[in-house]
Amino acid sequence: MTPARGQGPKRHLLTDTDGLLVAAVVHEADIQDRDGAPLVLATVRYLHPWLRHVFADGAYSGTKPDTTLDKIGQWTIEIVKRCDTVRSFVVLPRRWVVERTLPWLNRNRRLAKDFETSLQSALTWLFLASVKLLMRRLGRIQPPLVVI
Repeated sequence: MTPARGQGPKRHLLTDTDGLLVAAVVHEADIQDRDGAPLVLATVRYLHPWLRHVFADGAYSGTKPDTTLDKIGQWTIEIVKRCDTVRSFVVLPRRWVVERTLPWLNRNRRLAKDFETSLQSALTWLFLASVKLLMRRLGRIQPPLVVI
């Protein structure tokens, strides 16, 4: 499937608390966010069966995701909403983890713009960018000094 002209693909990411990619789904832009949540959680259900608590932003709220997720497994979704009274920027707990992961991945040229014509190649480049991020982090870890 290719996205409609003028509409880029939409990405749904599931990250760990360090911001590393656990699962991702790429689909057309005409699917709403609350319909994309069950897609990404269904992909991670068998790979990480111990995962039970997920933080999400306000776009994933509503009754439809809850009823769909009850069919998939036992999930607890905590919706992190912003306060309507605050007019300036406020860091929201747990929501910033995914929000910082997106710029890290968008440093890669192929993800900065929607160059891909197929959704599968967009997903592949997303995974390649996350592998590159993980390799750079592992490269910074210094081995312990061994004195003989």
